[in-house]
Amino acid sequence: MRRFNLALLATVALSTALTAVPAHAAAERHRPLGLENCTATACHFDVPAGTYDVKVLLGGDAESSTSVSGETRRSLLPETAVAAGERTARSFTVNVRTPEGEPTGAEGTPGLDLVLGGSAPALAGIKVTPARHARQIFLVGDSTVCDQPGDPYSGWGQQLPQYLRKGLSVANYADSGESTVTYLSNPQLFATVQPLIRRGDLVLVQLAHNDKTTDEVTYRTNLETLVAGIREKGGEPVLVTPIVRRWFNSDGTLNNNTALLVNGLGVDHPAVTRSVAAAQDVPLIDLTARTKSLVESLGVEGSKAIYLYNEKRDNTHTSVHGATVYAGLVRDELLAQHLVPKGLVRVG
Repeated sequence: MRRFNLALLATVALSTALTAVPAHAAAERHRPLGLENCTATACHFDVPAGTYDVKVLLGGDAESSTSVSGETRRSLLPETAVAAGERTARSFTVNVRTPEGEPTGAEGTPGLDLVLGGSAPALAGIKVTPARHARQIFLVGDSTVCDQPGDPYSGWGQQLPQYLRKGLSVANYADSGESTVTYLSNPQLFATVQPLIRRGDLVLVQLAHNDKTTDEVTYRTNLETLVAGIREKGGEPVLVTPIVRRWFNSDGTLNNNTALLVNGLGVDHPAVTRSVAAAQDVPLIDLTARTKSLVESLGVEGSKAIYLYNEKRDNTHTSVHGATVYAGLVRDELLAQHLVPKGLVRVG
């Protein structure tokens, strides 16, 4: 493996500001930061909100295996094994914002926080710079998508960043308990997301689990409103049907209203989402179909680990493992539909 200059990589250079900032703040951004800001298990960088490229040099004298997470439990880099005495460089792009997790949640810690995990973590160097050309993937969704603040919960959007390389980041604005109605009406949600969308950004929308009393006309209109609002800013909307609930029939299938997100009014959320996508010429990720197929293939017992059945008797929310698997399905669809460049995605 190629060896790198550790002194160079141990220096974190924060260069030209992403937006205009006061002189003292600009000076702070140029203050040299490096491994002195890291412990054996974590790093903290005093940077303002923005999008940052992070390059890490992994490895040490002994065999190592390192993963990187950050902010509110976001998985940013999958576990990477490095042989003894070798070094391996990896890069990713991370979104830093306030609140750092759910839009209606706690503000979190200012700056960029990274956590080193894996069976034998070893960080030899790190470099953080403001991202100049990163494309953003915004996520609009509910608790099955969001950056969940605590174990054992995890949304698939929380696990998606680990599948992306430098130049493509995730801005997860999914929020627990939200429906299409509340996401549009709460000023902390779509009214906050929409001005941030830049031309070419993807915006994935998965809202259904909490539209339990939303009639079909309203649900359809709300999806159309979200699509129009995204396009107004030059963004590219992608409609995502909801993940299934783990609710089996006696024959081992999920062909029932609870599993397939048909609400008490008889509104078939996945079907309406598919219809809106077709009518509005919007890309569709049919996550309902993908997760249904996977859960049925795993069966009653095997699928328990995808959800939080063992921990909470919860058949709606996913474990870290399940969220990672579901994020992989989203990654696969983004690639299959050519929504993101292949070179910006980790596959394996």
